[in-house]
Parts: sequence; C-alpha cells; structure tokens
Amino acid sequence: MYSDDRSTMPTTDAPPSLVDDDAARLSAAADFVREQDTSVLLARVLPGLDGPELRALTDRCRFTHAALLVFPTDEGALRARLADCGLACDGAAQPSVVVRDRLAARHHRDPADLDVRILRPAVAGPDGEQRAVEVFALALTPGSGSDRIAERERRHDHEAHLAFDVVRPDPLVLRGLLASFARHGAAPDGGGYNPHENGTVFYFTAPAGTKTAYGRVELYACGDHRDVLDEHLADRTDAAEGPAESLLRMLTGAWTTQALATCAELRLPEALGRRPGIGTAELAREVGARTEGLATLLRYLAMLGVVAEDGDGYRLTGAGALLDGRAPSSMRALALMYGGPFYQSFAHLTRTVRTGQPGFEHLYGENHFDHFAHRPDLSALFDQSMAASAPMFDPLPDHPVLTAAADATGRERTVVDIAGGTGELLERVLTRHPGLRGTLLERPRVLAAARARLTAGPVGARCDYLAGDFADVPPGGDVYLLSRVLHDWDDDRCRSILRYCADAMSPDADLLIVERLLPTDGAPSLATAWDLHMMCNTGGQERTADHYARLLSDCGLRLVGHTPLPLGAHTLHARPAERVRADVRKVSPGEFVPFGR
Repeated sequence: MYSDDRSTMPTTDAPPSLVDDDAARLSAAADFVREQDTSVLLARVLPGLDGPELRALTDRCRFTHAALLVFPTDEGALRARLADCGLACDGAAQPSVVVRDRLAARHHRDPADLDVRILRPAVAGPDGEQRAVEVFALALTPGSGSDRIAERERRHDHEAHLAFDVVRPDPLVLRGLLASFARHGAAPDGGGYNPHENGTVFYFTAPAGTKTAYGRVELYACGDHRDVLDEHLADRTDAAEGPAESLLRMLTGAWTTQALATCAELRLPEALGRRPGIGTAELAREVGARTEGLATLLRYLAMLGVVAEDGDGYRLTGAGALLDGRAPSSMRALALMYGGPFYQSFAHLTRTVRTGQPGFEHLYGENHFDHFAHRPDLSALFDQSMAASAPMFDPLPDHPVLTAAADATGRERTVVDIAGGTGELLERVLTRHPGLRGTLLERPRVLAAARARLTAGPVGARCDYLAGDFADVPPGGDVYLLSRVLHDWDDDRCRSILRYCADAMSPDADLLIVERLLPTDGAPSLATAWDLHMMCNTGGQERTADHYARLLSDCGLRLVGHTPLPLGAHTLHARPAERVRADVRKVSPGEFVPFGR
C-alpha cells in the first residue's frame, strides 16, 4: 500500500514495520504524529479529494494519532521503552477488544488467550493540539506462542494505522464520512465497539494511491454507533462475496423496499417505541398482524438492521426509529412513497429506458405532479416525504452567501425560497440568522400548510407568503433558494426556471441551488440512484456540476462554486453573469413551467 513517491517522503513516514526495534518504531511514530497537519494528511491519505470535499472532511475529522502494535515482555518493560522515546503515559493500560479479536481471527487463537492492552502517550501537534501515539501491546509470554504472532505481525504490521476522530458524531455524519472514504478508494476493513471506552471504530484499508506509508485508516466516534458499524461491516462482507452471491443480494432489493414499507404501514416503530422488548405475539395483536407472518418480517428487518432482537422481543435500532412517524425528520412517508406509487412505476422501467416516457406517467396516465394534485392524500404524503431529507439542509444556513447577507448593514436582507415546500429550509435559514427576512413562493395548497407551520414558530413574523408558480419569482430578493427542484425537469424546462430566476435577480443577488451531483468518475453515489428514479418517475435527471454550469450560463448566470451537504447533496452558488442584463432572454408564454416538486 505504499505510493510510488515514497522515496521522497520524510524519514518519519517510514512504516513502523521497517524498524525491528520497538523503541525505534515508537520514536518514528511519535515524530510522524508531531509533524502532520490534518488537511494535508487527509489529502495524502485519500488522493483525489477536491477542495470543497477536503474542507468538509477537515471540518468533520481531526488527526489524533498513529498506532502500532508492540510486543514487550510485560507492562513495566513497555513503560520503560516509552520513557526512552520521551513518551510519558501516566494512565492505566486499557483492554483493546477490537485488536484482540482481530489478532485472534488472524492467527486462529481463542480471544481469551490474548491480553491486548492500549496505552496512549500524549504528543503535541504542530499547533500544540493534543495528539497521541496509540500503542497496542501484546505481552510475549513464554510458552504461549505469542512470539510467533509477534514475528508475523512485525513483518506485515496489520495494526499500524492513522486515526481521525469524528467531531460531533451522529449517524448521518458518520454515514457521510464513510461514504466519502469509500468513494476515494478506501475499502472497509473491520471495526468494533469498545465498551470500556464507549467508542466505535471504523477501519479502512488505505487506497492504492495513498501517499503515506500507513496501510490502514481508522475513524473513531465517541459513543455506541453499532447500527452504523453493522452497515460498514456489511460493506466489507459484500466485497468478499462471489458474483453469484452479490447478484442474488441485489435481486432481493425489491423485498427490502416492501419490508420497510410494510414496517411503516403497520406502524411497528411506534409500537416498539412505546414498548421496547415486547414479544412477537403481543406485538402482532397490537399492530393487527398474524404472529407467524410478523415473526418472519421481524427476522428480515433484524437482518437489515432496522430492529434488533432483545431477549424474547425486539427493539428499534437508530435506523428503525426513523420510520416512526413521530420522529424528527421521520422517513416513514418516504418509505410509503417508495413502497407505493413509486414502487409501482418502477415495474415499467424497461419501457422508460426504451421510449423515454416516465414509468409513472405510463402507469397513471399523467405526470406525478398532476396525479398528486388529484389525490390530496398522496400529495400530503409526498410533501412529508420531501421533509424527510431535511437534515441535508443542516449546514446550509452557514453558507458564506447567507452569512454575508445576515451581516450586511443598511437594510434588512430578504431570502426567497422558490418552490420551498412547507418551509423546512427557509425556517432553518431564518432561525440561524435572526436579521434576515424570508419569502416563500409555493402553490396555494402547500403554501397554506407552510403558513400554518411557520406562523406557529418564532420565524413566522419574518416570513412573507406568495402563492404562484415559477413565473411569479419576485424581484428584490438578496438570496434566492432553489432546493431539489431542477432535477424534476429536463434541460429545456430547467432553462425556463432559471431564466425566471435570472430575470428577478438584481446584479448583486445570489442564487443557491441544492441538488445531488453526479460523479464524473463513475464512483458510487446517491445521485446515480436518484438519476434512475427521476427518469422513471418525473422525466427529470440528476446532473454533474459542469452540466449545471452550462444550464446556468445559457440563462445569464454563472456558477461560482459548489460545496457538499449531507445525504449526497451539494449547494451550487450562482450569480448573474458579467454582462448587460438586457441580454438575458425573456421567457416566452410557451415555456411556462408550473410548480411541481
């Protein structure tokens, strides 16, 4: 796992395995830890990180230690060796469950026979920040066979790694970080939960092009994140499957969608939330199901990590709790949509691929916006499903454009949210910036629901409500928001929408667009999945940043840049292009685009 340019690296980059003496290995690791800058090190560990994503990872992670496994005769000898290297460690050695289990599996030993301990002598970073050399120690006990383990481990150095702590970890942040590492070639390589520290570790094998000599990377998150860890370990399992097993797993995806939709329809999360550990028979009576059928469903949901068996009953996991309709950012409505009308339309994907007609339109005889307009129950469910992705908005209020508007003096600045649904994004922006005013442009029915929701909260007094369509984008705004709108439409209609925006914007106004961006290198991404979904259900598409830049340019706007958001989304920042605004072509009556989200 060493890069081709390793001969140009400083000597402290040498992997500990290249030095036989444990004291020299410890000293080399300490020097490495002292020298590294988090941002520079991340760029070396994951070649190909671009500026915005590198900044996002640097905000979420901080380099904390380099780790190695040593083999003293006892703890006293280890501490003496540490002292020789100038590494002081006053704390007691703690058990290492994760490394113990990895060694046991690798060397076919009983974990109970291996006493692996951790010490973390402190080391100061370049700016004085607190770091450490993480020392795993397996004592060389005579007659135990540990000397043979030491010989092989020194040769391969499986446990030597670089570690980054996750700042303010939560499941959403962790999943985003794991996806970023995987997207840049880091392969899942195990992990575990250490109850002695109440911390969860996620290991990766460094990508082939890594520019450090360490072959493994660790992400460490305080707390119990075993739900996310299970997904991480499953990714490793999937990678080890043969082609037939992998394909068979993929073919059962429809079963997964329906199992999750059924879980939501039966309101299992609500029942389990009220009575965790409830038995299957009693749970079946509560939700109105056959005991045998529910038992089969629960086993499958447990395999998915949505529920976990707890004694004689079941409890919700973190993922399962999101299907509770009462949960913040509940995904229940999304499960019902994907398991309902959108699931039915995907049965016609072949026709969509052949003809270009959305499967939804073929099935229901009209596009999904018109269909939902005739079905208030589905329309309300769709609006709720859109709100399920609201966590992607969490970082957006701190975008420099909004911060600058909030800090400006002289007059009150206005943020216009175009087709903003029930106002989740606008509410976040106005809550974060009390000095801003908001305008929500939406269809009359949705606007009524948004007004009722927002006026009940603290930002309602600073929000105006405008009923209309894209043709009614109001002038005079300082920042315009267009969130998850353009992917619903083909290029021609996107140009029409963007021209309405450009026509309303003053030369000093800014436009922030929230969309998922297709990768340019074929890397796995949520945008690729949603691209298929949009084609089949709305006739729209996801796009690359360059594609959006061309659409904006056609409409007198210029893409300034884009920054990542959670759930695979990005914020694209656009401004009026540097030319006379009269050159921006007006929208003809035939290009009118009604709202649809």
